[in-house]
Amino acid sequence: MMTEHATLRGWAEGFLGQYSADCKLYLRFDDCTIYVQSNSKRLIEELTDYYGGFVAKESADPGIHVYLLEAPEQSIDLPFTAYPPGPGKTRIKDEYVDFPDGRLLRKRLTRMVFLFGGEHNIAVGPCLENSNQAVNFINNRFIQSVLDRGYLLCHAAAVARQGRGIALAGFSGRGKSTLGLHIMGQGLDFVSNDRLMIKRHTGKVRMLGLAKLPRINPGTILNNPRLGVLITEEERLHFEQLSSEELWELEQKYDADVEECFGPGRISLASNMVGAMILNWNREGGPAQFSKVELRDRRDLLEALMKRPGVHYYSGPGKTETDIPEAHYLELLEGVPVMEASGGVDFEAAKAVCLDMLGVGDIDSVAIESREI
Repeated sequence: MMTEHATLRGWAEGFLGQYSADCKLYLRFDDCTIYVQSNSKRLIEELTDYYGGFVAKESADPGIHVYLLEAPEQSIDLPFTAYPPGPGKTRIKDEYVDFPDGRLLRKRLTRMVFLFGGEHNIAVGPCLENSNQAVNFINNRFIQSVLDRGYLLCHAAAVARQGRGIALAGFSGRGKSTLGLHIMGQGLDFVSNDRLMIKRHTGKVRMLGLAKLPRINPGTILNNPRLGVLITEEERLHFEQLSSEELWELEQKYDADVEECFGPGRISLASNMVGAMILNWNREGGPAQFSKVELRDRRDLLEALMKRPGVHYYSGPGKTETDIPEAHYLELLEGVPVMEASGGVDFEAAKAVCLDMLGVGDIDSVAIESREI
């Protein structure tokens, strides 16, 4: 069992004293450099492959320093507080302890331990076995740095063309990622899959995405020829035998390597937001309908766009996470056109509306039931 410490710094020094993290990687997200060190060469190689074009040259002054320590499960006897699950969920995944100088977080299932706050950003445990959590930890340190600069967090995907982007929001399972990948087939760039940070800057709304590959289901792959490289021929034949209902319910996800599927240079984390599409449709809703909405009058749709930072955001000792007031989002998004997709699911029609909002493409060939722009 680990010796108990009174500060996060004490815990950090204890872990760093046990493991020699001499393997390194530099990442560049927009204007932020992240220096990653690990005691696992294999983990660094996997992360280098995952982040691809975000791998950067060595920096003398990285903004964020992250340690990923491959280690056995840690036995830590502390008075952990369970972090409540999100809306509609019951399983508790995270528990944490706050110190005067940071937070120690433990994953109940994998027993991975994360330290963050101030200068210390350390993940300890079976990192290779849980490399997705190592990716999430790196990305969450970037999110914290961006939110600390006054950005708001959104639950949204995004695509862009020549610095002009559109956010794609909607409640879970409505097809944000699928729609984003459909639109990319028209030459647009990938901005983000599930998290988006927004802020007013020189009179415009600037949005920042996250360097995380889209997680998509087999149905999305079958209906987008550019994604075919993600599955084997045997898998394709198997999925084609399933009904649309079975594909929809299938709990099987694939990482969509954007540059492998769409070509190099197709990721751009930063752009100006010129519109938003909120997916409020369902599979049994009949013809798709698209209408311009005012979020001040549709707080139900605003809820789909807003996102709490979560347990990986540390705001100070003893401070519990509070919801960002709706007024902050409404003020920031004032003047940004917002469309609601209702009725039935129709990705081709939604793609056409999004392209029209961006001022690109020809929508004449696509039947749109109702559209007010």
